[in-house]
Amino acid sequence: MAKLLLLLLLFIFHGVESSPPPHSCDPSNPTTKLYKFCRTDLPISQRARDLVSRLNIDEKISQLVNTAPGIPRLGVPAYEWWSEGLHGVAGVGLGIRFNGTVKAATSFPQVILTAASFDSYEWFRIAQVIGKEARGVYNAGQAQGMTFWAPNINIFRDPRWGRGQETPGEDPMMTGTYAVAYVRGLQGDSFDGRKTLSNHLQASACCKHFTAYDLDRWKGITRYVFNAQVSLADLAETYQPPFKKCIEEGRASGIMCAYNRVNGIPSCADPNLLTRTARGLWRFSGYITSDCDAVSIIHDAQGYAKTPEDAVADVLKAGMDVNCGSYLQKHTKSALQQKKVSEKDIDRALLNLFSVRIRLGLFNGDPNKLPYGNISPNDVCSPAHQALALEAARNGIVLLKNNLKLLPFSKRSVSSLAVIGPNANVAKTLLGNYAGPPCKTVTPLDALRGYVKNAVYHNGCDSVACSNAAIDQAVAIARNADHVVLIMGLDQTEEKEDMDRVDLSLPGKQRELITSVANAAKKPVVLVLICGGPVDISFATNNDKIGSIIWAGYPGEAGGIALAEIIFGDHNPGGRLPVTWYPQSFVNVQMTDMRMRSTTGYPGRTYKFYKGPKVFEFGHGLSYSTYSYRFKTLAETNLYLNQSKAQLNSDSVRYTLVSDMGKEGCDVAKTKVIVTVENQGEMAGKHPVLMFARHERGGDDGKRAEKQLVGFKSIVLSNGEKAEMEFEIGLCEHLSRANEVGVMVVEEGKYFLTVGDSELPLIVNV
Repeated sequence: MAKLLLLLLLFIFHGVESSPPPHSCDPSNPTTKLYKFCRTDLPISQRARDLVSRLNIDEKISQLVNTAPGIPRLGVPAYEWWSEGLHGVAGVGLGIRFNGTVKAATSFPQVILTAASFDSYEWFRIAQVIGKEARGVYNAGQAQGMTFWAPNINIFRDPRWGRGQETPGEDPMMTGTYAVAYVRGLQGDSFDGRKTLSNHLQASACCKHFTAYDLDRWKGITRYVFNAQVSLADLAETYQPPFKKCIEEGRASGIMCAYNRVNGIPSCADPNLLTRTARGLWRFSGYITSDCDAVSIIHDAQGYAKTPEDAVADVLKAGMDVNCGSYLQKHTKSALQQKKVSEKDIDRALLNLFSVRIRLGLFNGDPNKLPYGNISPNDVCSPAHQALALEAARNGIVLLKNNLKLLPFSKRSVSSLAVIGPNANVAKTLLGNYAGPPCKTVTPLDALRGYVKNAVYHNGCDSVACSNAAIDQAVAIARNADHVVLIMGLDQTEEKEDMDRVDLSLPGKQRELITSVANAAKKPVVLVLICGGPVDISFATNNDKIGSIIWAGYPGEAGGIALAEIIFGDHNPGGRLPVTWYPQSFVNVQMTDMRMRSTTGYPGRTYKFYKGPKVFEFGHGLSYSTYSYRFKTLAETNLYLNQSKAQLNSDSVRYTLVSDMGKEGCDVAKTKVIVTVENQGEMAGKHPVLMFARHERGGDDGKRAEKQLVGFKSIVLSNGEKAEMEFEIGLCEHLSRANEVGVMVVEEGKYFLTVGDSELPLIVNV
């Protein structure tokens, strides 16, 4: 009887054995043996060809959209291509549902804050968790697909961009490094990329938005019609490198073509971009999806295609494979009848699509009995995953100002605390966009109350827009507290997809509230900014009554805890800004101007080319410790160009094309430099070390960058500890630039490697 009761209880709490997630080629089905596409001993390309050959034309067309119906006669279930996993498994797309055993997933910091750690291994570990939790959701039967449309690796070119928060920042090398780490982690590769994936992906990553996409909706101009005029030099040096690394080094199985046109041609209809560059030069071997409804706008909004059938032909012949939307489902048949596309064009796309589904193990029988089949709902929101979310928030948060060492607060001496601001007690704001339901969240207010029970709260503003501010009440609270923490900034009502900013100042009456509270408080106040994009807070940096400023990005589910730990000294901040913070005057620059380099009357963009005042520099970030840097050798290092291929430019400077150096020449033209880093402070800390390079001529001629990031590593040092860090600098990879026609070249002359105030000369000879 007791045993029977136990079995009954198990049934009630766990139900019957859960049915496996949707898949094909079940070995218990006798027809499975008849299909070559079910044979795991055959090459994937052969299996995909066999499957496509069995489809009639209507079935083929039905598979060209993100919500692909099943093909019951072949045992092929429905598949959803659109799922999101930008900084955690999300329910934003159609492929994931949090309506069963799994109700939530680990919500990591928004990407812009994660990037501030400058820790590529941490980025990899986060993506590993996202991929693992995605499999957990799938194995629980709550997913219709395993293709995730992340990461977003567009360059954060303009501080007003509403989606800049989704990116790793403004530097192409850093963004490319992030792309590689994310893709490898999500797909189940090793950190160094040496693991053989055995043609079985944990999940599929998709690098987006290809290419030169960084405007959503600004002053009436939308991404749907925007024509990005991009020079060949900027395309080669800024916009394309992250995608090249994503494909060549990350081995991404997906890329997404963008809404916008580039130099007149819609990205999804550009064969030079999709086929010649991605598949040809970079050897991409995955699927290419459009952004949602990006095919329809080629005819309906841009007028590039004269008819819907022309739009279908343009994208399929360019190399796109699947349409997020229904346009291909509606118009491919008529395009075929009008002979604007051939069945061969459709088959080409389907081979790419089914190859990825096969690589995901979805045509190998029950996924629960295959690699990754042992990942269960218990692995989603596990303690280890939530601990990583906290670690990522700690390591990303940036201390921007700390006059007179106001922070950290003493846990013993703070008897009362005023917490003021519209972002102090709203859990959702911590997550940013493209977020799924978090495992749990703790607001900054609740986390601070964990340190000071007598913490009095007032929101100060009616919302982040702060059209109405209760300044008198906030001032009264501030006057009576030992210390004041103001938690201000932006949220998704101010910056998000389809919404760019027109202003770089804090919204509404936030500045007035901050200044009034600071003037009334007994001691200098702490200002915390929760936001993705930069804001001009010059008024606060120059105000001695605002003693400390912290940028917390959108720090994810554990961000409130991490913030409180930093304020009270349980964690030593080490994050560094992955973008330049511009002054309000930058809004005079047209957001539609894609030029990176400065010219007369135009200040340029990003730390590499911008010539103008800054609120904070790229890479700025303070700590409770002081770090020193010293190159181990100060002797000049020499590297050599290919003498036989050297040419002379208009400035009488000799140079060599990177392509003429060849792989062998580039492999030889490298040097290793060692930097000694010492923690001279009183607290242990994790510290990102950034190495830049600059040419002796600098960026004065408008051709070269002022400087460029050539390496970064993160290190943990105890107080008083020192360590050596090795960086490998390659002539081709790190010291090249694009010429006027978009060809990468390396010039002779003296370069300087810099870390902090330490500098090492490097001579490039012919």
